[in-house]
Amino acid sequence: MSQRQLLTGNAAAAWGARLADVDYIPAFPITPQTEIIELLAQWVANGLMPARFTTMDSEHSMLTAAGAAAATGARVFTATSSQGLLYGFEVLYTIAGWRVPLVLVNVSRALASPISLEADHNDILSARDSGFLQIHAETCQEVLDSILMAYRLAEDQNVMLPVLVNLDGFTLSFTREPVVVPTVAEVAEFLPAYQPRHAFLRGDQPMAQGTAVLGGSLYSYFRYQQHRAQQHALAVHDVVAEEFAARFGRRYDVVDPFQLDDADYVLVMSNAMATKGRAAVECWRSQGKKVGLLRLRLLRPFPTHAIATALTGRKAVAVIDQNLAPGLGGITYQEIVTALYHEKTRPPVVSIIGGLGGKDISDAEFEVALSDMEHAAAGEAVAGPRLLYTKAEQERMRTLLKIAGKEVAI
Repeated sequence: MSQRQLLTGNAAAAWGARLADVDYIPAFPITPQTEIIELLAQWVANGLMPARFTTMDSEHSMLTAAGAAAATGARVFTATSSQGLLYGFEVLYTIAGWRVPLVLVNVSRALASPISLEADHNDILSARDSGFLQIHAETCQEVLDSILMAYRLAEDQNVMLPVLVNLDGFTLSFTREPVVVPTVAEVAEFLPAYQPRHAFLRGDQPMAQGTAVLGGSLYSYFRYQQHRAQQHALAVHDVVAEEFAARFGRRYDVVDPFQLDDADYVLVMSNAMATKGRAAVECWRSQGKKVGLLRLRLLRPFPTHAIATALTGRKAVAVIDQNLAPGLGGITYQEIVTALYHEKTRPPVVSIIGGLGGKDISDAEFEVALSDMEHAAAGEAVAGPRLLYTKAEQERMRTLLKIAGKEVAI
């Protein structure tokens, strides 16, 4: 019978791997994901998991081992964060190009320099074009559930691609929440034993993999097939979500609407910070303001149709990006605008940058986002992207910079 436990986001991720009955865990520690592999190592050592656990010498070798093991037909799990994801970055493209299914958890952390141990999403969004599917979780329960769903997605014969499951470092990785942990038997009914058809490192079924392609036409064909597999994943996700909801009573669609039925204004957010967005929406609702929230859950493949359906016809939309592409602005903002481009009744969309490096978004800053939407709905120009800072924070920054002997505009 399922048990309700108080788990951190990291522990929920470890439980997801344990319940998925993975065969192989190549690992390398990096804050803030180390707790995941510590738990898995402990369970393997104590005989609670019949998996092979191997500590590698870097994230690059870790991901190489993960891809190679998946190519033999093993069910593989591993985890990383921030600089670690970037250190193994070239291998992401290789694994996706091999079309081997595995699950990689990323615990988002800001990238240096300057150094911060807290969350933003530049690490995970840097990998958006690697060929990995991406699922972004808001709660500890969703972390565990998403890992189980990720294996179903990855191993589907119409997909056969690796999956990144993202959770926010510190904000969620070390936050304890009540989590329903299903039994091994319950999970086995949803996620049966892996029966690979693709394994190429086998003597009885030889296959060519990762070969050199002479001529762009063949390369283009394989890359396009990878794109089609991502598109297929949207339909497969709907089937997986339906079955997961029927078995466990929790529904996860490609996007997560909140108070959208009659909303004039919509915040678009992702990951754990969306919880604060929900609180802001509830506050506005209590004041009679028709505001809703759309949380992005599946970022690759990008659910263009679902997003356009949810946002078309609104008075205005504010995309709050917990990331920054210097010289351009918010990454998700660009993709939301693209999703709405061909819609006849597309709303004005404003760009907000908030939560970089784990920075909080205050109630006052949410009010700025609503104000920007109201101005945009009235046809007024709204400069963007707007970086959220309270006046007190701006004064503090000026003071710190003066102490450092630097006079710069904020």
